[in-house]
Amino acid sequence: MNTIGHALRFTILGSSHGWGVGCVLDGVPPGIALDVAKDIQPDMDRRRPGQSLLTTQRREADRVEVLGGLTDGHTDGNPLALVVRNEDQQGKAYDAARWLPRPGHSDFPAYVKYRGQNDYRGGGAFSGRMTAAMVMAGSVGKVLLRPHGVEVRAHTVQVGEVRVERELAWEELPRAEQSLVRCAEPEAARRMEERVEQARRAQDSVGGIVEGRAQGCPVGWGEPFFGSVEAELARLLFSIPAVKGVDFGAGFRASAMNGSEHNDPFEARGGRIVTSTNHAGGILGGLTTGMPVVARVAFKPASSIAQPQRTVDLRTLEPATLEVRGRHDPCIVPRAVPVVEACLAFTLADLMLLAGRGAA
Repeated sequence: MNTIGHALRFTILGSSHGWGVGCVLDGVPPGIALDVAKDIQPDMDRRRPGQSLLTTQRREADRVEVLGGLTDGHTDGNPLALVVRNEDQQGKAYDAARWLPRPGHSDFPAYVKYRGQNDYRGGGAFSGRMTAAMVMAGSVGKVLLRPHGVEVRAHTVQVGEVRVERELAWEELPRAEQSLVRCAEPEAARRMEERVEQARRAQDSVGGIVEGRAQGCPVGWGEPFFGSVEAELARLLFSIPAVKGVDFGAGFRASAMNGSEHNDPFEARGGRIVTSTNHAGGILGGLTTGMPVVARVAFKPASSIAQPQRTVDLRTLEPATLEVRGRHDPCIVPRAVPVVEACLAFTLADLMLLAGRGAA
């Protein structure tokens, strides 16, 4: 399935080493002012490869092109189609490994599912390259949310065993862009950079955690049970390649807490009802509470590493050794920060449009 969403629908297309990557957004209201250079390109620049030695050295400009849905700088009610071209693909680097599935990657199940006809170059449609489309869709979501006072930010809170040990204030989060790992706490950022460099030099990789927050959501977006805010967000967040865990608020830590500790007390402040803590992550009963929506997203280490790994030759079923060549991220977490932001923004924009239709 390549389409997600309800009132706002996002279809993803392209592949890692094909012509490019794109998205088609259906349900974008007409008359929305949209400046690609200001509203979409900055997020794409944050996600693009080749930003430092801590990321893949693939060089892509990722300049967004509009194929339709925009007239005179405003959405025109037709599907909004956005693409970026692949300009630095090196598909031949994967020829030698066509029959040697990479441990930890989608190569083997994709080979079986598509009867050997899968695009094996860089993982094809299973590649992290596809997150370029997610960022384009999420940037449009941010534009839709902006007039309603909803803002989304994300930052790195853990790389390997190095983590941020305190909860950062909303105002501190923009500082993440000053760090190569997009961590807003300077000392933790320094140690995270050292940890990624250690993995790079060892021809290895390392994982981590990105925290996403949304401020300004009103009370009551979402639906109980199958349309809960957690379910809708998790569905898209788990679609990011390499994501292995998602939690909200206190998340898995809640399992070790007492109810008296986890429950967020209500209080009136400035004429509105708020909670004094936010262990629920801004969501109760599947509905937004008006408090910040907080999600944490765990990324596994990138599977493409240059160290020798054991695999099997799909042609002979004999044991084989694989050394992955090409250009790969020793840690995908820094480039995943704008992707997590995008997933929150797109999903919340969809929920906002649903609420406007009376579905929430």
